[in-house]
Amino acid sequence: MGLALMVTVFLLILRQEKPVMAVLLSIVFSIFIFITMMDKMGAIINVMKELTRRAGINYFFMTTILKILGVAYLGEFAAVICQDAGEQAVAKKVEFAAKIMIAVLALPIMVAILESLLELMPG
Repeated sequence: MGLALMVTVFLLILRQEKPVMAVLLSIVFSIFIFITMMDKMGAIINVMKELTRRAGINYFFMTTILKILGVAYLGEFAAVICQDAGEQAVAKKVEFAAKIMIAVLALPIMVAILESLLELMPG
C-alpha cells in the first residue's frame, strides 16, 4: 500500500511534466501488482480445488467459476489500464467484452441447472 501511495504521488507530479511516462509508469506498476498477486491467486485456486474434491462436486463447475472470476478480474484490470491512459471508450468496450465472455462461460452451468429443474418437474 505504501508503494502504491508513493507511485500515486509520483504519477501526479509526472502527469504534469510527461504524461506519456506517467501512463507507462501506471501500466508497469499495475503489472507489478498483478504479478505479485499471482501467488495469492494460486493459493486460492488450490484451496478451491481441495474443497471441490472433498465435497465431491463436479470439478467442471468449479473450473468454470474460476474462469469466470479470472475473466472478471482481467477485464477490470485491462479496463482500468485503458482508463489510466485516458481511453474511456476502449475501457467500456473491454468491460462489455468481459461481460459477454462471462455469459458465454456461464452458459453450461445455466443449462445444467435448467436440465436439473426439468428432471425434477412432474410430467
